[in-house]
Amino acid sequence: MDLAERLRVLRTGFTRTFWVANVLELFERFAFYGSKAVLAVYLNRTVGLGTTGNDLVGIYGLLVFGLPILAGVVVDRFGFKRSLVACFSIFCVGYTLIGLAGLPAGQPFIDALGKKGFVVLALVVTAIGGSLIKPCVVGTVARTTTEETKSLGYSIYYTLVNFGGFFGPILASEVRTRWGIAEVLLMSAAVSAALVLGTLFFYKEPAGSREGRTFAKVFSDAVTVLKNARFMTFLVIFSGFWIMFWQVFYSLPFYVTDILKIERFELLETVDALGIIFLSVPATALMKKIRPIRAMAGGFAVASASWLVITVTGSWQGVVAAMLLFALGESMQAPRFYEYVADLAPKEQTGTYMGFAFLPVAIGAFVAGRLSGYLIEHYLKGGNPGGMWILLSAIGFGATACMLLYDRFLAPKRAAA
Repeated sequence: MDLAERLRVLRTGFTRTFWVANVLELFERFAFYGSKAVLAVYLNRTVGLGTTGNDLVGIYGLLVFGLPILAGVVVDRFGFKRSLVACFSIFCVGYTLIGLAGLPAGQPFIDALGKKGFVVLALVVTAIGGSLIKPCVVGTVARTTTEETKSLGYSIYYTLVNFGGFFGPILASEVRTRWGIAEVLLMSAAVSAALVLGTLFFYKEPAGSREGRTFAKVFSDAVTVLKNARFMTFLVIFSGFWIMFWQVFYSLPFYVTDILKIERFELLETVDALGIIFLSVPATALMKKIRPIRAMAGGFAVASASWLVITVTGSWQGVVAAMLLFALGESMQAPRFYEYVADLAPKEQTGTYMGFAFLPVAIGAFVAGRLSGYLIEHYLKGGNPGGMWILLSAIGFGATACMLLYDRFLAPKRAAA
């Protein structure tokens, strides 16, 4: 599809519901990435949980990206509109509870449940809300596009997600420096409340039949996927990339504030999303003729090398360069990953396999949370800040090597070609 054709489709090829859903997603990403930008620092320092806060952030990520496998059943049962209203309402409650953990108004709850217990409750509530958003918005895109417009529709969706990833931390930085870090969570709650109204007044349930899945069917399909040892091995290897990615939010803020002495750490967290916005199209074109696994391994290698730039430079300019390099690596592998999973899946189980595509994100978030606590305590506070990035780079290169070994010995020839 050439540029003129894309512009024509952009003007006439999408329904009002498509655009409403994507605008809702954009503002939800503002709230999500705004809260994500400060969450590790907030729980560690403001709430006073120390590195236990990093562990909890990892568990939160595990739930947010793991629960959508089950949440799709709820969305299928109640429809997109009611599920979106529930999602944003739960988000509103969850973000408010997390914010209360660092405010005097939340002290009675802390006294009743204990600091860790209250935060766990707040994070679980928020994760339940977060699990509903992706099945709703991705499902809306699927129902409101045609074969002609589907590719561009998903491109618009992915671009808006990254715009949210870019502007969310910037908004968080403004709110934190003006009013306080707990107020960032309250900002996310306010955005979620506005999204409830936006959904009620502007979103219309798209036409199309529901899949009629049940929890029993989901569990049955999940067991089938879990028995596919080669596919599960691939997902576990791929989680190595996400272990690196989540350190942008889990470890980098502590390095930026403690070592580089930069207060507005959120601004450096935005560079990866900004890089993806500009690099995804040329990187996809660059990788088009390379086999999917080799393209993914190449992206892994580039992303792994990015952390060494921070070690060598020890400056904020080095962090910016590293994040742009990481964005290039991410752009090289991300489209090929979903292409590979779709090709690997049996035709009758494509939906289930694509649902499991989020599993590496969840595993990576969980491991990254535990790892970030170790990196902060052992390297950052131990006087060897460069060592944390060397270790992280080694994990990435290890995942790169495992991906190549998988390609050599385990990958199905049909999907690898």
